Amino acid sequence: TVTPMLASRWLRGLPHQGQTAPPPRPSRLEALWNHVQSGYARSLGWALRRPLLMLLVFFATIGLSVYLYKIVPKGFFPTQDTGLLIGSVQADQSVSFQDMSKKLERIVAIVRANKGVQNVVAFTGGGTANSAFMFMQLKPLDQRPGVQTIIMQLRRALSRVPGTQTFMFPVQDIRAGGRPSAALYEYTLQASDLNLLREWEPKVLAAFKRIPGLNDVNSDQQANGLQLSLVIDRAAAARYGIPVSAIDQTLNDAFGQRLISTIYAPLNQYRVVMQAAQQYQNNAQALNDVFLVGSEGQRVPLAALAHYELTNTPLAINHQGLFVASTLSFNLDKGVSLSSVQSKIEEAMAAIGLPSEIHGGFQGTAQLFASTLQNQPLFIMAAIFAIYIVLGMLYESTLHPLTILSTLPPAGVGAVLALQLTHTEFSIIALIGVFLLIGIVKKNAILMVDFALSAEREQGMNPRDAIYRAATLRLRPILMTTLAALGTALPLAFITGNGAELRQPLGISIAGGLIVSQALTLYTTPVIYLELDRLRRWTLRKFGRGDRPAAPSPLDTKA
Repeated sequence: TVTPMLASRWLRGLPHQGQTAPPPRPSRLEALWNHVQSGYARSLGWALRRPLLMLLVFFATIGLSVYLYKIVPKGFFPTQDTGLLIGSVQADQSVSFQDMSKKLERIVAIVRANKGVQNVVAFTGGGTANSAFMFMQLKPLDQRPGVQTIIMQLRRALSRVPGTQTFMFPVQDIRAGGRPSAALYEYTLQASDLNLLREWEPKVLAAFKRIPGLNDVNSDQQANGLQLSLVIDRAAAARYGIPVSAIDQTLNDAFGQRLISTIYAPLNQYRVVMQAAQQYQNNAQALNDVFLVGSEGQRVPLAALAHYELTNTPLAINHQGLFVASTLSFNLDKGVSLSSVQSKIEEAMAAIGLPSEIHGGFQGTAQLFASTLQNQPLFIMAAIFAIYIVLGMLYESTLHPLTILSTLPPAGVGAVLALQLTHTEFSIIALIGVFLLIGIVKKNAILMVDFALSAEREQGMNPRDAIYRAATLRLRPILMTTLAALGTALPLAFITGNGAELRQPLGISIAGGLIVSQALTLYTTPVIYLELDRLRRWTLRKFGRGDRPAAPSPLDTKA
């Protein structure tokens, strides 16, 4: 309904039969367009008379697109500023729950004092005694700096809390893997021997900390906890006639919360738990106050039968599948790509020389990115091959689809250049933008090739005149569709707000690809059309099949 209404207002009617009307005076916009079209026609004629130069430009774009794809920083998904932060607090492995609670209260107070934080919630005690988690809600984006700036501010402030390490990362809309972690990315070591894993894991952790571009490097291996080990003198216990099981039961009565009775009331029942008073449970000296009854009824102090010593014990033993595992987590510095870090990690692991019993690999988001990075060229080639098959069936030709696909290398160059100029990674979102580009930029060649083939078959024009007329007459719809696509891509590229980082690569890649492809394919596509047509005629002559001679072109006579 909009198009007919605008046509009735803007289009001028023709004079009635028998009436003469003065020629319409072109508007300023139409006059400007006529200058643009005539200038393009002259420059196109110049390009058609220099096919070798245009082919050189085309093959240069192919090589440049491959080179830029190799060097562009690659990532999985852009790190978003969603206004939410997750923090993981790690304290000394020998810390008690009471001390950990006091440290967490101090950390929460420091986080809450930051001007960019709106609210914070923290808890401890759910996993190991020396760990805690925080969930931080930030203020709206227009009232605070970026999330990376806030993380740096909190990192400096929390470094003053003794005996603790705090790791923070922003909440992402898309994240692979379900394991809890102190950072965005994980690398897991697996082994069949726990002692061997404990021996080599600190070496790998130290190597990770030396890799530039990594921060918040941490390990979930908790093997240095403290325990009180009781060493029983069995000979002394036998002299007093006290079996080891009696010692075990006595200690269980004092510190094991033994259920000794149940009180039944009319409506409820209450369990009676026996244990030592609280002041005796927090001090190892309480063992000196424990007495046992000997075989002759005498009181025997526990110190006469055993002595205690502090030893190390793991707070947790993690597994992945059937093997013991240790996961190293890490974040990336601002401006560092995941692809460059993965190559550095692989080099560091090769330099360490892990034994064959230990296997390492990326997990979660990093693992999915590694597999996707290997398949990205295959995805792009599969999309191009599918388009070639469809165009081949449409035009009943194996050469004309190549003319249309020749618009893709300039689009790839423009997309990757735009990403590099804006310091944006080539992520999955940017790859989706490249796929959209494949469908958008090839319509330029389709408009030209359709018109040129119709002019050759219906009007008997030679290929050179046909493609020249097609390019000049189809210039207006080509530019209009390109500007329409740019109008949808640029808002995505310049959008702001929470989570806008996820959509920006899409707009940047589409806008850059459209601009460069539009500037080059208006000249390279007609030349490639003529060269492929020349190849077709040569093939027909080579295999003994005749072809109609080409009509002379007026462009050949132009200097």
